[in-house]
Amino acid sequence: MATPASAAPRIASLVPSITELLIALGLGPYLVARTGFCIHPAAALREVPKVGGTKDVNLDKLRRLAPSHVIVNVDENRLETVEALREFVPHIVVTHPQGPEDNAALLAQMLALFGGKPGVAEAVARLRAELQQALARCAAQTWPAQRVLYLIWREPWMTVARDTYIARMLAQVGWQSWPEAWGGESGAARYPVLQGDEPWLARIDRVLLSSEPYRFDVNHLSEAQALCPQARVQLVDGELLSWYGPRAAAGLDYLRELASA
Repeated sequence: MATPASAAPRIASLVPSITELLIALGLGPYLVARTGFCIHPAAALREVPKVGGTKDVNLDKLRRLAPSHVIVNVDENRLETVEALREFVPHIVVTHPQGPEDNAALLAQMLALFGGKPGVAEAVARLRAELQQALARCAAQTWPAQRVLYLIWREPWMTVARDTYIARMLAQVGWQSWPEAWGGESGAARYPVLQGDEPWLARIDRVLLSSEPYRFDVNHLSEAQALCPQARVQLVDGELLSWYGPRAAAGLDYLRELASA
């Protein structure tokens, strides 16, 4: 288990949303490595070295950067990568938020590790308050139940199980993700593959085409409409609906706007 950073930490983040969180907490000066998918905020990350992708980390380059703490995520990174990191990284920080409420625990985790650095405690308190307020705004409304297909990939079509962060975000506005599948703590079952002829597709109310990891655009609307002819099909901001940290509160407000439209 990672211990609190006493001296100046050397942090590597292999999780795009948590890289953004580190900057929001004022920990940018301690960030020594990121993945190529860690792109926000661009200006703050311009000089931070890239060490491959979330699934194909360049371990040799990361070793040369000598991080004291490497932040990983159960969904984003491979177990074999984490096992390899244990050979040369003093502190592996494993994260696994499974719903918007879990951002509070993520913030507490960052506070326990880096709370001694200037401004971190204050930033954690601000983000925690924003999260609680956004959750309360969702809970204050009564939402009509809707069946939702949230697509993250095509060829093949892929969606999300009900125990994923995305599905639990959608549930905040009464949107129930389909299929009725539970993926478990980790693994491919968390992101089911569709055949396209499932009977329940005819009963979907909304199809949401995410901007990531597959970048759906207007050219895919008719294709998705054919999958669920009676559903409302729309493009959505995948970063707001799936990224942890500073986007969580904004993502909840974004969902409220979508559901109210």
